[in-house]
Amino acid sequence: MCRLMLYLGPETRLSSLIIEPTHSLIRQSTHSREREEPLNGDGFGIGWYAADHATDPAVFRSITPAWNNRNLQNLARVVASDCVLAHVRAATQSSGVNEANCHPFRWRQYLCMHNGDVGDFRLVRRNLLASVCDEAFGNVYGSTDSEHFFALFIDSLLGTEDRDPAMRMARALAQTISRTLDLVHEAGSGSASYLNVAIADGDCAVVSRFTDAEGEAPESLYYFTGELYPTLRAKRRTGDKRGAHAVTVSSERLTSDPGWTEVPAGQIIILRRERAPQFVDARTGEAQPAPARARARSAA
Repeated sequence: MCRLMLYLGPETRLSSLIIEPTHSLIRQSTHSREREEPLNGDGFGIGWYAADHATDPAVFRSITPAWNNRNLQNLARVVASDCVLAHVRAATQSSGVNEANCHPFRWRQYLCMHNGDVGDFRLVRRNLLASVCDEAFGNVYGSTDSEHFFALFIDSLLGTEDRDPAMRMARALAQTISRTLDLVHEAGSGSASYLNVAIADGDCAVVSRFTDAEGEAPESLYYFTGELYPTLRAKRRTGDKRGAHAVTVSSERLTSDPGWTEVPAGQIIILRRERAPQFVDARTGEAQPAPARARARSAA
């Protein structure tokens, strides 16, 4: 299993998200707290948007461990973005360690990354690819179950209509989860799937926390609304709301701030600019109530 982090909010330096927090993604690449194996050293990737320059996002990926990549350190301290996705990889199901298999994956303006596993993917891969359109098929360059899941999402998204881009993405993700489980079942596999999947288009994002493993919780996932650093909040003048609607979603809490809230199992969290997070069921796409702590924080 891997570790991931997604940020949507006012522009911030990449280093403030992936390096500087006390339990940053770089720290999680060597000392993950919520995995049996603490190392995530099979490569990394970071994707970010620069809307003033291009619609499509930039992606930097490497097979080197995140903790030992000086290019990442130098890039992160000078690049800023208002939408960032970052991932450290622990390869599963014997998929190769190569750049094509590093997350996040890109299609048009969309980025996708995954923490988890498609049950018995080797039995599912052929039928999965046969079920998607040519454009989705042509976007698969590597061998991971994650990128194949993204192809299934692309196919679902192209067939989904909704005036709200965020809700369209959420419904497509819910449909993709259901299609994946159907394929696993049809293959005769008894293996469970673990599908913590994050997808963004630069203006909004959706992240699922899901498994069909009976009696088991999905992989860990948390979110935080507002700026990560209380010292910065304290320095703002009264009435300055910059950063108030920033949302960070992460496999593990990045800081010790008590404001981190667990994403409910079996749900998709929807992020939009200048709006509180929304939740929908990961299988049906139907609206769900926000966790109690999130409601209290939003009310404050």
